[in-house]
Amino acid sequence: MIKKFLIVLCSLLCSACMLASCGQSDSSSGAQGGQQSEEDINEDTGGTISVNDIKIVFSGDFEDGNISAYSKRSSEDAAAIAVSEEFAKGGKKSLCASGRSGEKSGPVLKLEGIGEAGKDYCLSVAVMQRDRSPVTIGLEYTDKDGAAKSETLFTTKEGGRWHNVNLLAFSLPEGSKDSCIFFEGGSSDIFIDNVTIVELPSANIETDIESLCEVFKDDFKVGTAITPADLQSRSTVALLEKHFNASITVGNELKPDYVLDGAATAAYYKETGDDEHPQVTFDKAKPVLDYARSKNIPVRVHTLVWHSQTPSWFFKEGYDPAGNWVSKEKMTARLENYIKAYFEKLVELYPDINFYACDVVNEAWMENGKPRKAGDNKVHEGESAWVKVYGDNSFIELAFTFARKYAPEGCKLYYNDYNEYMDGKLNAILKMAKDLKDKGIIDGIGMQSHLDVRKGTDAFPSVDMYKKALGRYSELGLDIQITELDATVPDNSGEQYFEAQAEYYKGIVNAVYEYKDKVSALIFWGLSDDKSWRASGQPLLFDRNNMAKPAFYSIIEDHKK
Repeated sequence: MIKKFLIVLCSLLCSACMLASCGQSDSSSGAQGGQQSEEDINEDTGGTISVNDIKIVFSGDFEDGNISAYSKRSSEDAAAIAVSEEFAKGGKKSLCASGRSGEKSGPVLKLEGIGEAGKDYCLSVAVMQRDRSPVTIGLEYTDKDGAAKSETLFTTKEGGRWHNVNLLAFSLPEGSKDSCIFFEGGSSDIFIDNVTIVELPSANIETDIESLCEVFKDDFKVGTAITPADLQSRSTVALLEKHFNASITVGNELKPDYVLDGAATAAYYKETGDDEHPQVTFDKAKPVLDYARSKNIPVRVHTLVWHSQTPSWFFKEGYDPAGNWVSKEKMTARLENYIKAYFEKLVELYPDINFYACDVVNEAWMENGKPRKAGDNKVHEGESAWVKVYGDNSFIELAFTFARKYAPEGCKLYYNDYNEYMDGKLNAILKMAKDLKDKGIIDGIGMQSHLDVRKGTDAFPSVDMYKKALGRYSELGLDIQITELDATVPDNSGEQYFEAQAEYYKGIVNAVYEYKDKVSALIFWGLSDDKSWRASGQPLLFDRNNMAKPAFYSIIEDHKK
């Protein structure tokens, strides 16, 4: 078995460089040259690595005045990049980007000659903005096809003081060039200091443990959710291919915000006067879909209709986000044409991918069994523009009707929701699903299963509560898929509750296994703790070093062949 990374708290200091604490942030205020009224903020990304397993590929604290690896964002950027003695972190100098022309203006660290495509890295840096605006740290590059790509790695809390951001993971895609780390946000001066980049070992997964896919292959598909960024890491891909190669869910890029093409829709409307045919694109999902095709991995489509992550203009006259809400009739026409275009384009681009399942509607019911409040989720989180237009949840039946009409052969249709075990929501879903089943337009229920171990004895939901919900859904005679499984422990609690997490996971998976004749897929929402949307709660089966946690062993214990 590959040796598990040691949890090491360390700071490597020398006259020319600093590795800002692997697994622990520097807690001193350390402001030199200028004074600050508040203590620094330490913003760990949850990681721990072993000093023996890393290779420092770049470091600098600007004390020697060297800024040759840095530049402004573009030739049009008005920012001036220079060494400053006004503020510093742990020394007398820092790098300052002054005279910035806007939030996209700022310093970049050029990665040419520092990083190599396909390798995994961690960045540690101290950063601050003069005013109270947060600073966003991101990765920018040109991909192998010549397209400019940009992704956010981290956004600090409020500005005005130093933030120690440690162990920020990133990878450079194969074939990429002109890559850089950028710092942006706000418009006042940005300062950075104590920059260190370390290279991590590649493909550091345990190769001699059971494969989840193999353990459960005779019972149900085991899969995971990934984003294009996950495919940049060889170790992440290795973990995916060993344990989760029976199903991929595209974590974000098949949602309406990414698929509905605002620019193309506006251009089509301007050219034709037709505002009932929104245009779609799968450019954002392309890396994941290309990968799934190359490896012949089935894909769950997530999701067509959702109150969240859907552009406001989709519901407005003239596709104007500030315009009036459209009528039910016009929205119904848009809905049908959107779903038609979605499936037709997807199958045209990827005729050889098995799109075996689709979450047609996502999260339409509240815990009390009522529809969501009418409104714009972009304005008031949790409100539904669908309910605003229709006045109720009648759009659900329309969405399933159109999905049944246009989905590719073999693609089963699901209603998907969280807190699906709470009585009010559960009863609403059951009633809805029975009506849709009677009309022949639904195939199954997606139980998201975002669970909370807490400290173990107070887990929510309890295993019994979850099992009861499974039983109720199974009575419908529809398929069940566990679509987004994760189970958090208390934030930043280390390994203290891993045994409780293991026991809980075992109970949940054994409950699922009891209904295996009704369950066709068990999908985890992410590969490893650091990739999770709930990273601080360490909710998955593998830690940030891709090492199996006790929860992994607990769920396979009773089911190994």
